[in-house]
Amino acid sequence: MSAAPPPSHLTPTPCTGESEAKRQQILSGAKVIFANHGFEGASMSAIAREAGVSKGTLYNYFTNKADLFAAFVEQNCREKLPAALAPIQTVNLPVKEKLAAIARAMVHLITAPESIMLYRIIVSEAPHFPELATVFWQHGPKLAIGTLSNWIQEQVDRGALHVDDPVFAAEQFFTLCQTRIGHRKRFNMPLENEDADREKVIHAAVHVFLAAYGTDKAS
Repeated sequence: MSAAPPPSHLTPTPCTGESEAKRQQILSGAKVIFANHGFEGASMSAIAREAGVSKGTLYNYFTNKADLFAAFVEQNCREKLPAALAPIQTVNLPVKEKLAAIARAMVHLITAPESIMLYRIIVSEAPHFPELATVFWQHGPKLAIGTLSNWIQEQVDRGALHVDDPVFAAEQFFTLCQTRIGHRKRFNMPLENEDADREKVIHAAVHVFLAAYGTDKAS
């Protein structure tokens, strides 16, 4: 198996007008090919055909396949993650209600078809191309954990939570949000009642987190 060259850049060069439209056209084609064939099974030729551009045009925008995949991951995270993290910015919500809103948004993100597709690709390719996992981690989980840990520290400062390591606590909360429904969807396993399971995961994540870290001021 050939090694993938490292991405030549993780932040695509800004484009305007027609060039930006062409770039998005390429990324849309890449999404289809990556979803159907994974990273290793995808080829620049297939991506060019799916996107309706020549290989020359494709290479004008992206140096290699790793560069293209990095741009695809970065764009996906940039488009999807803000909505999942939005509840953290909501003011005037009690800690319990805010945690429930965060859990609901995160479960929705984790179980979205595109998120599942990305997860499967990253996990399958990480042993061979760890740089791809690094791109995903930097633009997805690391950003989410950092945002939540900052909020957790704010609650520690006001006495609503008792947490020694906010980053670790944020990782724990997001892991709780992946219980049952997230794992089963990733493995394409059936769910008898997805809506009920979703609510159970949300409420259990909040309950377990507050049981471990909550104070009287958290209610």
